[in-house]
Amino acid sequence: MRAAHGMACGALGAVLDPRPSGAPPEAWGWRGRTLGRPVGGPYGPAWLRVVHSPVNKADGKLWTGPEDAERLVPRQVPRPRLRRVRQWTQGEDAFKAELYDRVVGTTVAPGAVLAVAPSLPAAWWDRLRVTLDLLSAVRTERTVVRQAYLDRAMPRYLAFLDGPVPTTPPRWSTAHGDLHWANLAGPDLSLLDWEGWGAAPAGYDAALLHAYSLAVPETARRVRRELATVLDTDAGRFAELAVITELLQSAGRGDNLALVHPLRRRAAEVWPRTTTGV
Repeated sequence: MRAAHGMACGALGAVLDPRPSGAPPEAWGWRGRTLGRPVGGPYGPAWLRVVHSPVNKADGKLWTGPEDAERLVPRQVPRPRLRRVRQWTQGEDAFKAELYDRVVGTTVAPGAVLAVAPSLPAAWWDRLRVTLDLLSAVRTERTVVRQAYLDRAMPRYLAFLDGPVPTTPPRWSTAHGDLHWANLAGPDLSLLDWEGWGAAPAGYDAALLHAYSLAVPETARRVRRELATVLDTDAGRFAELAVITELLQSAGRGDNLALVHPLRRRAAEVWPRTTTGV
């Protein structure tokens, strides 16, 4: 991946920035699928991310997400602008280089699961609420979660709840789809990593951010308070159960094991107030 990043620098006329202000020297994506580094280039301070995929999977939702977002998501949704893209293959491997404007500030946390309560201004939370509202109205054929998945997975991973689990969301809307603390910047809000955005149960982003906050109860309470207009509804409670389903499933693959008990506890709290019909 580092060799591919070097090739991408050459192709896009970028050079590594040895002393970036506020940016990490490099950032790895899930299981090493992506590598991002701060660079200088034709647009000034930038962030160059390289994505890897097997050639036969280099045309799906995750591969095209950032470019689709650049075309379809309104600029009022704060995010780094995608400036240039290059793609190439090496044998069975496909690579894509994406050159973004560099975000001012830093990610709220180094990883998806929050470990320490962040100090974020009220204006950050205000803009997050507005941003999620704007994004929810974007029209797209992309999907984050499919109904067939909910029908199959929710009864299985929420079987510990008392009674049949509803699997049909009250509403669908557009979501970022991976709204965790390492994909949010501050103190000026910016949403990073637009690979997987698309349609999801309404309230999905708020529910996901809350789930990734459960290890820090103070912040989980803050999320519930700040995003109450989303989470404290039938749609929001359903979204929480859907998100909990996904994260419990991922824990079965060894991811985010520290969240298993808080997720099960939160599902038991939400379940009695869920009125969506089966």
